[in-house]
Amino acid sequence: MNLPFVDGIRRADRDNTIDVYISDDHDDVLADGIWQQFFKEKPEVLTREEKKEWIAKNTGVALGSDAFFPFGDNIERAHKSGVQYIAQAGGSVRDDHVIMTCDKYGIAMAFTGVRLFHH
Repeated sequence: MNLPFVDGIRRADRDNTIDVYISDDHDDVLADGIWQQFFKEKPEVLTREEKKEWIAKNTGVALGSDAFFPFGDNIERAHKSGVQYIAQAGGSVRDDHVIMTCDKYGIAMAFTGVRLFHH
C-alpha cells in the first residue's frame, strides 16, 4: 500500500493505524490534526471497490492462534481475508461448529493441542 508513515512509528501503531484506515472508521486516523501523528502526508480514503479488489488478491493466507476459535464467525471473518489454512490449539466446546465452517469454505485446519493463552 506504500502508506507514507512518519519516521519512527512503532510497529503496533502502524498495524493498528492500517486496521483503522481500511475500516469504515477511517476518519479516526484521517481527521485533521490526527493524521499527522501517523502519516507524512494524508492518504486518500479507499473506496469499497478498491478494498474488494485488494482483498481478492490475498489467497493462500495462513492463520495461527495459540488459543482456540470459539465461534464459526471467527472463521467467516478469516475467510473474507483470504485465509485457507488455520492452525489453532483446539479445545473449544464449539470445535464441531468451527470445523463445519472451515469445511464450508474448504479451509484446512490443524489442531496443535498446544494452548499458550491463559485467562
